[in-house]
Amino acid sequence: MSASVLLVLALVAALLTPLPARAEPEPAVRGYIDAHSHLMSYEAFGGQLLCGKPFDPRGIQAALADCPDHAGNGVFAWFENFTRHGTPLGTHDPVGWPTFKDWPAWDSRTHQQAYHAWLERSWRAGQRILVNQLVANRQLCEMYPLKRTPCDEMAAIRRQAELTRDMEAYIDTRSGGPGKGWFRIVRTPAEARRVIGDGKLAVVLGIETSEPFGCRTTCTRAAIDRGLDEMKALGVSSMFVCHKFDNALCGVRFDGDLTGAVVNAGNFLATGRFWQAETCTGHIHDNTIAPVTSDEIADILRLLGQVGITLPLYPKAPHCNIKGLTDLGAHMVRGLMQRHMLVEIDHMSAKATGQTLDLLERASYSGVISSHDWMDEAYAGRVYRLGGMITSYGSPADSFAAKWRRDKSASDPRHTFGYGYGLDANGLGALPGPTESVHLDYPFTSPFAPVKLDRLTTGLRTWDLNTDGVANYGLVPDWLATMRATGGQELIDDLSQGAEAYLQTWERATR
Repeated sequence: MSASVLLVLALVAALLTPLPARAEPEPAVRGYIDAHSHLMSYEAFGGQLLCGKPFDPRGIQAALADCPDHAGNGVFAWFENFTRHGTPLGTHDPVGWPTFKDWPAWDSRTHQQAYHAWLERSWRAGQRILVNQLVANRQLCEMYPLKRTPCDEMAAIRRQAELTRDMEAYIDTRSGGPGKGWFRIVRTPAEARRVIGDGKLAVVLGIETSEPFGCRTTCTRAAIDRGLDEMKALGVSSMFVCHKFDNALCGVRFDGDLTGAVVNAGNFLATGRFWQAETCTGHIHDNTIAPVTSDEIADILRLLGQVGITLPLYPKAPHCNIKGLTDLGAHMVRGLMQRHMLVEIDHMSAKATGQTLDLLERASYSGVISSHDWMDEAYAGRVYRLGGMITSYGSPADSFAAKWRRDKSASDPRHTFGYGYGLDANGLGALPGPTESVHLDYPFTSPFAPVKLDRLTTGLRTWDLNTDGVANYGLVPDWLATMRATGGQELIDDLSQGAEAYLQTWERATR
């Protein structure tokens, strides 16, 4: 048979062979995202700094109990008093369940804010993704006198990952058995889409720690590689390179005001040196290291048991951290890309952030996120052009809407724009407080799901957003419902598209 006849027969056979079915595009998900909270931070910092747990097999009365050192009138809870009132002196009612007279509260930093029933209320109202940041800080652990666990950061991270899986199993048990619960840990964007398609909450594991893999002032590439492999196997999908204190990988974006003085002292204790700053020459800068009187500094250092340390004098503001991304830090960023993990750039110094974005741009890598307002806004355009995502720290509706407008103005039309928040629950920061500019009428229907909600009640306590702010995670739907008043339906739509935008960023990273 001639070659021409064979060719004709081959073509006919090809035409008659059914084509494989084309893969249908994944349907877009609808729902809002918290890109930065800490469900298990009660296990960090020595396990005694935060009071209460997101779950306890013994029940709510065991989960939502105050710390032993808060007993009586809370006068010995100096860290709570300092962060809440600006002084180590103060009192509070330490009773949690069932009265909750003084906690949780929007301005209480050391009491549990994300009990599972409160988080469930937010899921029912339309939340579809939660990034649970596993967190640790060795220096804060060592400074706090009460401990029940060692201060090793990676050991705390491993324990929190285990506890998150325990919480998943606990919710499964309450929901009818394995796999039946609404709380599902995911490792890939495809898995997250399936979970959300089933109407459940996709929980992504991230890491926010000051000394990843033991990289304090020194480190090795081999240690970074081993650590990244272990964290990937543990199910971690998103990671910070530095946090609060300079480390062997990068310099940090300073804290300001009195908090900055305390964190700067911690930087000295952690690294042997205070922050090194210079006057910025461009429009991008870190937070200003605010001047604090010597008496205040002496009080802080006396509180920390470090009297006699002399703080440096800083040049004229605006301030920039001299330290950027080190060679080891660049190795870690490349390692995150190789493992298709998301690079968290909040807390990096302005210099380190720019250098990290340079690496990501050269690789055309979309997997980058600023999850809670710890980045100079001038970098927003570069993040969006890469196909990355920005979410805002939790704040009252008017300031949150203002930040959304600024971020959206920098977005790239080539990529789906969606917005979200990084509430930083249980992150030793304040939650959104009450505001007089917006009033929420109860009951209300969630803008994100066909669910009608009245004021949240737990035990004998009922909270009202208008007077209590976001006292705990259960009031997130109430807070988000006020966004229509400040950002209109456009902001509601962008929040509804937040989970989808995050998944697209993650999917581009996997490709």
